Amino acid sequence: MWGNYGRILAEYAFIPSFRKRKLENYLKIEGLENLEILKKKREPVVFVSGHFNNFELMALIIEREGIDLCAIYRPLNNKFLNIIMEYLRKKYICKYQIKKGLRGMKEALANFKEGKSLAIMIDQRVTEGIEVKLFGKNAYTTTVPAQFVKKFGSSIQPVYIERINNYHFKIFFERQLSFTKKENSEEITEKLNKWLESKIIKNPDQWIWTHNRWKY
Repeated sequence: MWGNYGRILAEYAFIPSFRKRKLENYLKIEGLENLEILKKKREPVVFVSGHFNNFELMALIIEREGIDLCAIYRPLNNKFLNIIMEYLRKKYICKYQIKKGLRGMKEALANFKEGKSLAIMIDQRVTEGIEVKLFGKNAYTTTVPAQFVKKFGSSIQPVYIERINNYHFKIFFERQLSFTKKENSEEITEKLNKWLESKIIKNPDQWIWTHNRWKY
């Protein structure tokens, strides 16, 4: 994991050139037809993923492919480094960045109502979440995707990235997940955690896990 983390930090210097369509030699996309379906429907969805390898590239590709997107993010603890990260993210990755928290949630709702899709990482510990099993242990997990499903009937678009041979990537846009009105927030969140588990198991060394996910 630390080896992948080091590569990600080094790759931030290349983000501007990646945005200018110089990424094709290094990245392949699987399931691009699912993005085309979204564009034809012209309905906002919730993109869900985790901190897999160079996770920044997922939002970059989604926006670059024509999806009107806003992304929820957690500011870095280092305030000086966070200024640099926010600049890079807004200019080259996804221009609509929303800080996590109650104020950010209201902003995300307003953007969603205007037709912007939402991107959120579901693998972070959040104190305002609920306890849901992750690998058999309770972990505080965000209910934001479930809330959008219940409030708007939104579909969930899973996206996953993996590193191949150190310098190449593949992004997977899987089929959208739909839920019934009878399912509550906990049931929806549990299913999303199961999806997350399956991706972590696929490449455990590519999950950027630098904190205690099960901390109380």
